[in-house]
Amino acid sequence: METPATPTGMDWSPAQPVRVFILNDHGLVRQGLRDLLEQEGFEIAGESGSAAEAARLVPSLKPDIVLLNDQLPDGTGIEVCRYLRLAAPAVKCLMLTSWDRQHAVRAAVLAGASGYVLKQIGDNSELFNGIRSAASGGSLMGPGVRERVAESLYATASASWLAAMTMQERNVLGFMARGLTNQQIGQELALPEATVAASVSSVLEKLGFRRLRELATPSAPSRSRSSPHPERSR
Repeated sequence: METPATPTGMDWSPAQPVRVFILNDHGLVRQGLRDLLEQEGFEIAGESGSAAEAARLVPSLKPDIVLLNDQLPDGTGIEVCRYLRLAAPAVKCLMLTSWDRQHAVRAAVLAGASGYVLKQIGDNSELFNGIRSAASGGSLMGPGVRERVAESLYATASASWLAAMTMQERNVLGFMARGLTNQQIGQELALPEATVAASVSSVLEKLGFRRLRELATPSAPSRSRSSPHPERSR
């Protein structure tokens, strides 16, 4: 559907390393990303393998950016990003995904993320530039992308996933595509945030993304680190 725009706003200096939180459910992948990013001069603020733990850690660790995996054992990067937009609004989110571009850009729009980077072997410049750009407030998606994604979601009224949605879910989807948070959607529809969150999960399931379990559900132990003293509990 769309390709990422050329990253802009990369004004970070060597004296101000970008602090990255890595969210990925595979330990070896987290280690590989950590080594790769540290070699490039980034600072690893923390890491986790679950949506629930990331939702708990990120607001206190205050990284510049969270590098989100697309799918997690207890949810997706989309819901984590939407949660953090309220819990830690200063933190930027970038999705690292194996989905195709159409699915990836749709996910980034529905999440309210700064953009996405496709997983690939070899050249890591797109990842590095994307992190720097997103952390400094830039967007990796070109102008008009959100509007075109919103239009495409309703382009085929007979689509099976759309037909499977309730009217409430369709309304929630429309507000998600416009960039509203769960809290804002609740205000628009006069619904409790818990009800909105459940509708968001159902919408994403019907769109082909994995369903999120409750973010507050206790997660399996994983490693997290904060600067300057690594946190190795759990």
